[in-house]
Amino acid sequence: MTPLSIRPAAAADVAAITRIYAHAVLHGTASFETEPPDETEMARRLDALLAKRYPYIVAQMGAVVVGYAYAGPYRDRRAYDWCVEDSIYVAPELHRRGIGRQLLTHLIAAAELVGFRQMLGVIGDSANTGSIGVHAALGFRHIGTFQSIGFKYGRWLDTVLMQRALGSGAGTPP
Repeated sequence: MTPLSIRPAAAADVAAITRIYAHAVLHGTASFETEPPDETEMARRLDALLAKRYPYIVAQMGAVVVGYAYAGPYRDRRAYDWCVEDSIYVAPELHRRGIGRQLLTHLIAAAELVGFRQMLGVIGDSANTGSIGVHAALGFRHIGTFQSIGFKYGRWLDTVLMQRALGSGAGTPP
């Protein structure tokens, strides 16, 4: 297996990011979007996050981007400025090989470097045991579950909330 490297995302990665995310939208429940965004929209999202100094990274094997992760705003209110929500997507043919865990590990470190204090995992579908397990293994604790708040693929879906302190967390003011 080709070694995995993780690096900051760049504009040249948008096509791969779009492909990975489109599969997740069309075939999974991690995202509650029902129509995959095109490359222009995905580039706009990447640029918006990078412009505000949110971490956005990709996992690469050789020259191929096989996953990505980013931290984005949890809510658009000033008091939430120290809290981020993580998003992690891996190419479907490489699920359950530790790539998501490596991405989340790097994302946590990157978010701490920027000065964020809390990270939330907002996990689509309580049956998404892989994502729940990765978050738990990296220090996230279960905060709660919104039950049956999304409807996709003919069924109601839960959202699982998990939280992890970053840096000194709530121990000191930002």
